[in-house]
Amino acid sequence: MSRIAYYRVSTGDQSVEAQRLALGGSFDREFEDVGVSGSTKAEDRPGFAKLLSYVREGDTLCLYALDRLGRDALDVQAMVRRLLDMGVTLDVRGLGPIGRGAGEIVVAVLAQIADLERQRIKERCDAGREAAREALKATGRTHKGKESLGRPKAANAAEVVAWRKDNGASIRETCEQFGLSKATVTRYCAAVA
Repeated sequence: MSRIAYYRVSTGDQSVEAQRLALGGSFDREFEDVGVSGSTKAEDRPGFAKLLSYVREGDTLCLYALDRLGRDALDVQAMVRRLLDMGVTLDVRGLGPIGRGAGEIVVAVLAQIADLERQRIKERCDAGREAAREALKATGRTHKGKESLGRPKAANAAEVVAWRKDNGASIRETCEQFGLSKATVTRYCAAVA
């Protein structure tokens, strides 16, 4: 019977360390997914897929929060049921061990809340993008003062292409000159040509 921990963060610049510290450690195995959205089905995440192939009847799976399993209510409920059917005890920080009956009702409610939060996050992002588009159209700058939507340009495309042409340089040489990736230089050359 193993004590297993699972950690998940949505972006690559986040860390699972806060979850690890909150759970306290002393686990036989730990699995993690970094940079994987909660909207991705649990079984489709590389770390969780490894966890599923590792867990056995009698094991305890510890989670920082139920939404680490996901933000889709039906997926979370199905995964909890699958783990319970396998004989795995699910121990969620702040909730304790989850079992059949009342535990499944709690999971259903919390999974619905996580799903609702995911929808609200999407609504806020969509509203922010729409505000940026409207401001950009009206003023030439987004509502946060940026000159365009998306990430900023790494360099002036026309300048990069002109330098390459003037110097008879290869894509690689142009990359080195401007500190750009091959994909960026190739995209700039295709767009200006």
